[in-house]
Amino acid sequence: MAHERKTIRKARDYRWDGVDVLPYKEDARALYRAITRQVLFTDPNLHAELRYFEIAPGGFSTLERHEHMHAVLILRGRGHCLVGTRISAVELRDLVTVPPLTWHQFRAGVDDALGFLCMVDAVRDKPQLPSPDDLAQLNEHPQVAAFLAGAMEKV
Repeated sequence: MAHERKTIRKARDYRWDGVDVLPYKEDARALYRAITRQVLFTDPNLHAELRYFEIAPGGFSTLERHEHMHAVLILRGRGHCLVGTRISAVELRDLVTVPPLTWHQFRAGVDDALGFLCMVDAVRDKPQLPSPDDLAQLNEHPQVAAFLAGAMEKV
């Protein structure tokens, strides 16, 4: 059976025509700030979903991990990401891969929005949030502790 494919045109300001701008999360327990998502593509036959996230200046995604892998392509701005215990500066056209069950978080710079495409499994597990023990282990790394505290100038 042939599946209908359509072209989604970018409107302006990283908003696509006919694509809803959605809240980032619906889980009140997940700590995050100033982030939205748009689902650009999903198809059960491909088993993948392509989403665009945008983090406003000074905002950040949830510190979490999943059983599935992520592929993240930066489309807008600059910021930093935590993958495991490694912190990296990210900017336009950088590709970040997040292995399964790896703690990760993205942070926009204070003066720049950070926008990225994220490809994940269409059917995926719910995010796991860190326990107090997990946070204590992450905070044993001084750079990670500074990153999680939002002290980007120390990273």
